[in-house]
Amino acid sequence: MTMRARPVSGPELSSTRPAHRRRRVSLLAVSCVLAVTGLVGTLGQAGPAVAKAGGTSQAAQAEQRVPLERLARDVVAAGAPGVIVRVDDGRGRPVEVVEQAAWSRAEQRLRAGDEFRMGSNTKTMMATVALQLVAEGRLALTDPVEKWLPGLVPNGRAITLRMLLNHTSGLYDYTLDPALLPSILGQEQRRWTSEQLLAVGVRTDPQFPPGARWSYSNTNYAAVGAVLEKVTGKSLAELVRDRITRPLGLKHTYFATDSTWRGRHARGYEPDAAHMPPGVPPEFREYAGVPRDGHVDVSDNTPSWGGAAGAVVSSAREWGRFYHALMSGELLPAAQLAQMRTTVPIRPDQPNGPGGGLGIQTLEGPCGRVWAHDGGIPGYFSTHFTDPGGKRTATVLIPTEAFAEHPEAFPKINEVSKELQTTAMCAMFDKPAPTR
Repeated sequence: MTMRARPVSGPELSSTRPAHRRRRVSLLAVSCVLAVTGLVGTLGQAGPAVAKAGGTSQAAQAEQRVPLERLARDVVAAGAPGVIVRVDDGRGRPVEVVEQAAWSRAEQRLRAGDEFRMGSNTKTMMATVALQLVAEGRLALTDPVEKWLPGLVPNGRAITLRMLLNHTSGLYDYTLDPALLPSILGQEQRRWTSEQLLAVGVRTDPQFPPGARWSYSNTNYAAVGAVLEKVTGKSLAELVRDRITRPLGLKHTYFATDSTWRGRHARGYEPDAAHMPPGVPPEFREYAGVPRDGHVDVSDNTPSWGGAAGAVVSSAREWGRFYHALMSGELLPAAQLAQMRTTVPIRPDQPNGPGGGLGIQTLEGPCGRVWAHDGGIPGYFSTHFTDPGGKRTATVLIPTEAFAEHPEAFPKINEVSKELQTTAMCAMFDKPAPTR
């Protein structure tokens, strides 16, 4: 997850994660944030939408599928172990595409419904739970952190719950601390608590005064997780189960506390040290796991270090259901949904550009306005889009993540994966992707 700090990386959100150390500034941080950073600026205008009455015809579905299949093959040819794409334009049966490298098929056949580690997309669920508690009067967005976590956050009286949720607190990102590296690489199978992760984040000085600007930091959500546990007396796993997955009937979505999977899941891989591109720093070349044809299978490494910032497991199908429920008002009252969609500029020089909301980001994409987030954790990179009403959704899942953390070392896979994200986002609106 590379949960590092970055914003959405896809089109033009900013990267939300740190690339293990400097992770993006887009979805997760933009990764987390949707990697929304690269798409919009490099692509031209999309063509006109093709109007359809009623459901999407088989011919129209086939037309949507062709470019998605081509780009999915390109992503695999560029070095990814596989890719899952799901696009629901809200008019008929969703289009699902699965491609897989020949070497990885010997281990497992990838399927569209496989469970997948969602990394920083977890933040959207944490923000949803927090806003449910706000609606119930148990929390307020104006609550200072000190109220719920006395003595745990320096200057906690000046940092509000809202600042944590929209990444304006200034807190340093705990995933950049060397203490986390053994857990990130899977060399240490430690079970971290929210308060332990928060303690790592706050031992480094803040980046700026509370509320001064936007900067993606996983420490914000370590604090959010600790607050949620304090207010409710429940674990994060219980809160996700009771407030989101059970009400929505999601069978393959859960908050992971260790390496255990509950169902059929995608295997996640990273290049082994001998096959890692030279541009990757030495400290990020040694992933723990089972050797597999020039790669390391990291599927059984624990995501516990992600905590409230990145430990949720789900699938392409179930995340589409979650996004629909969230953006249509099924999970939040109108007032709290409006708060979630109240944004601050991700880029100071673009006040009308990509915006950071509470646990989710938005931007005007080449084919329409989207809300999105992405997430990276070793072995897994995911990007999710939805339209403002939750009727249309798109997901791209790639079972490897180092390429997103170190984009300069993996230029080809980054180029084609962004093109695939853009094409999926436009297909969601039933429009052709922009041409270069």
